[in-house]
Amino acid sequence: METTVLSGISFEYKGMAGWEVAGDYIYTAAGASDDDFMILTLVVPGFSPPQSVTKDSENKEIARITFVFETICSVNCKLYFMVGMNSKTDTAVETWAGPKGKQSYTYIIEKNATMSFTWAFQRTAYHEAGRKYTNNVARLYSINVTNVIDGVASYCRRCALESSGSSCTSCPAGHYIDRDSGGCYPCPPNTYLKVHQPYGSQACIPCGPGTKNNKIHSLCYNDCHFSVSVEGRTLEYDFSALANTTSFLGDPSFTSKGLKYFHHFNISLCGNHGRKMATCTDNVTDIRILGKEAESSKSATSYVCQSIIVPSEMMGYKTVVSSQPVSLADHLVGTTTESTLDNITFPAEHFPSGNVGLSDVIFFFRSSDVTQTCNNGRATAIRIRCDPLKSPGSLSVPNKCPEGTCDGCTFYFLWETVEGCPLCSTDDYHAIISACVGGIQRTTYVWREPKLCAGGIPLPEQKVSICKTMDFWLKVGISAGTCAAVLLTVLTCYFWKKNQKLEYKYSKLVMNSSAKDSELPAADSCAIMEGEDVEDDLIFTSKNSLFGKIKAFTTKASLSYSQTWQESMCRDVLNKLKGGAFQRTSDGFDSVPLKTSSGTTDMDL
Repeated sequence: METTVLSGISFEYKGMAGWEVAGDYIYTAAGASDDDFMILTLVVPGFSPPQSVTKDSENKEIARITFVFETICSVNCKLYFMVGMNSKTDTAVETWAGPKGKQSYTYIIEKNATMSFTWAFQRTAYHEAGRKYTNNVARLYSINVTNVIDGVASYCRRCALESSGSSCTSCPAGHYIDRDSGGCYPCPPNTYLKVHQPYGSQACIPCGPGTKNNKIHSLCYNDCHFSVSVEGRTLEYDFSALANTTSFLGDPSFTSKGLKYFHHFNISLCGNHGRKMATCTDNVTDIRILGKEAESSKSATSYVCQSIIVPSEMMGYKTVVSSQPVSLADHLVGTTTESTLDNITFPAEHFPSGNVGLSDVIFFFRSSDVTQTCNNGRATAIRIRCDPLKSPGSLSVPNKCPEGTCDGCTFYFLWETVEGCPLCSTDDYHAIISACVGGIQRTTYVWREPKLCAGGIPLPEQKVSICKTMDFWLKVGISAGTCAAVLLTVLTCYFWKKNQKLEYKYSKLVMNSSAKDSELPAADSCAIMEGEDVEDDLIFTSKNSLFGKIKAFTTKASLSYSQTWQESMCRDVLNKLKGGAFQRTSDGFDSVPLKTSSGTTDMDL
């Protein structure tokens, strides 16, 4: 490490140290004046990442530098952290102003090259005579750089052993190292491995909701498919049409001098086996490099990135100027219909007017870029809302946050598109059955309104079936009623006729009784006399037709009733004859003796 002091007017003090060692930290020296820059530089010749890192094409992290610092200031002091590559000019990647408590900062290294890391501390930006702020200092407690070529370690850890157990080896991709045995074991499904800390089963981190791991367990991603259960129904989503990179340009903003610029976003939502497809570049080149091909000084590749766009007409260039590319989403946290995931909250008031009964699907992302404002890195939440009228759809940011973020750390987007609708199923349409016309009935299927689905199963075709109209059933009813009325009439006539015959037989029985000694001979039988209407007692069984069965049944019933009635009448007549209630006259008729009030019989009737 090297240290020096630069004056506020850009010249270097020879032989003056900018940082000094004090116990368990290093701190800034007094310098020559309060506006001097205290410089500390660390140069790393290159890196040797683990095999599991080199095999992962999507993992851009080659190494990382982490340092713990603190600033003690009474005025607006500043601490700069700068990074240079291959001896090029250092670029400030983070700045802290004012007093800061003890904290940690991590910078991800994505290229294997000679890197220089520089810390510069300035007590005040104003040059004043005398020394007033010598007590304002910056302290560095630790600096840790991973995977350095020919580097040294502050401590040792168990490595994975070869089968012979004599030397260390690298575990295959997606395998962690057991702390006790030193063996390599695969991570379980739906987990990803912390490649820089692959020790123990806890190194396999579960994937978030709606995601799954890739083949080498280096990350979790969404394959553009999502399902959720709502009120006993499973909704299936297909976001495949949103897999390609989509660009979004925010509303224009203006600098203090009136220069117009835009916030430009590139979004790679899902799919691509977890590959980051969104790239933002910095096309501002160094005009001092003449005769050489210009190259981009910086770019950011992630799921969501942002850059500042200045229109070509504003600068007089032939192309737009893109600068300050920033990654907003390095890894996918999860996909869900809930508004909060992993301490990232998507307030509903940002985009209040949703579909009734259908929740939006939200993709939550995080970025590992830690800034002065965002100690936990940046986060991005993209709300996918079903709109059957928008294809491919439109992106928007909250009205009260025209730059996409209200705090500089969490970015919010609304994507309204037909691709955000669930796939159509049998629950999304219903049948309309027409009236029976001419013996034909039609069944037509229509979508339920409002239609909040897309793709999926198609609407069934119209069905035609044979039916019977109400006129037919009316005729059947009238015919059945008429038949019943005719049958009742026939039965009534039949029983009336039988009754007449029974009355005649009773009268004949009375007239033929003997008048001797005022007694009638006992009747041998009350049955039908020989030769009298024998034909009425026959039951026709020659045919087994319905009418024949009905006639036979009614004949049996009438005969049974007639015989019972005849026997009853016979018993009644005999009892009266035996009791002397009747007397036979000389002319052969029966007479009833009449009694007077005195109880004697005066005359016969």
